[in-house]
Amino acid sequence: MDLASFFETVMIVSFGVSWPLSIVRSVRSRSTQGKSLLFMCFIVFGYICGLISKFMTSTYNLAFWFYFPNIIMVCTDIGLYFRNKKLERAAGK
Repeated sequence: MDLASFFETVMIVSFGVSWPLSIVRSVRSRSTQGKSLLFMCFIVFGYICGLISKFMTSTYNLAFWFYFPNIIMVCTDIGLYFRNKKLERAAGK
């Protein structure tokens, strides 16, 4: 593994560590407070662009495989955002 691939893997894993914490917070709080749907959508977009880059260059290093769980976790948090938004609307009525 070259140095660039190593640092890319560290970056992806570091981001990946934060998403389970965010998901747990979303589940427990049942609130959208402190969440930005636009931010999460941009994160997914960035991950997808990273994957496209990997496919275009046929670079299937270790970092490549960490894009998938990260996308799944961010999409889970987006789903929880909509669930929590619905719960907030129901509680407000």
